[in-house]
Amino acid sequence: MTDPDPYADPYEGGMTVRREVLGDAHVDAAVARTTAFTEDFQELITRYAWGSVWTRPGLDRRSRSIGVLTALIALGQWDELAMHVRAARTNGLSVEEIGEVILQAGVYCGVPAANHAFAVAQRVLDSIDEPQDQP
Repeated sequence: MTDPDPYADPYEGGMTVRREVLGDAHVDAAVARTTAFTEDFQELITRYAWGSVWTRPGLDRRSRSIGVLTALIALGQWDELAMHVRAARTNGLSVEEIGEVILQAGVYCGVPAANHAFAVAQRVLDSIDEPQDQP
């Protein structure tokens, strides 16, 4: 007997991947902010972005993060870039690899975009590297 596919339901699979990549705190906060006005959108991104695309076997999560970082730089989506820099570290990209992605994007997306992306990424990486408060 085979184990059931954890991604059989795109919404449930998407929520699993979303939590694994972005962290419970981020997802819990997004869910808590959901209103009647935004609930359809939250379901859409969970079901389709996270549950139908991020769960596909064709690329590993590191590769998906590289693509997402590049797309967000190209589009100037700085808040999303910050979130996905953190996700890229979760998905195994090193600080040096994130820098290489931004440098590569600079050639194709423009120096101003890369300049801003480096600033956003540096803030995120600094916050990750800060020592956490001990109880």
